[in-house]
Amino acid sequence: MTPSLPMYLEDLSVGQIFRSSAVRVDAEQIRTFAAEFDPQPFHLDEAAGRASLFGGLVASGWHTAALTMPLMVQGECRIAGGLVGAGVESIRWPRPVRPGDVLRVESEIVEIRPSNSNPERGVVRVKSTTFNQDDQPVMSQVAYVIVPRRETTTAT
Repeated sequence: MTPSLPMYLEDLSVGQIFRSSAVRVDAEQIRTFAAEFDPQPFHLDEAAGRASLFGGLVASGWHTAALTMPLMVQGECRIAGGLVGAGVESIRWPRPVRPGDVLRVESEIVEIRPSNSNPERGVVRVKSTTFNQDDQPVMSQVAYVIVPRRETTTAT
């Protein structure tokens, strides 16, 4: 994947899709993240995971979200100034992430609007889906991102 040049509001269009590279998840990463941020038995212990509704060790949904973020930041959509979030409308985890899964992200521009309060930027609504190696969604989210506009010259 070739990194894109920094993009501005004017470079984006509704329906545009951006992709990421991939990352492999291992059991140790799952346990380490869970121990600090979501210490539930099915995230920490294989036997407890087998006894749960998941039938095995699974990553926390928050771990999946944490893995998704660098994939998006390092992906094709390189927003000038970075991916500055303004909120998350929804987040879902339709299936668990398991040891050995390989994750990638696709993000689609859903809505673009100039800011009412600041003419130097706009707000972009983005739907991002994190997929596993079988192209099954493991997380979907709709978020709002603040995107700068290109510098404009004003007549004097």
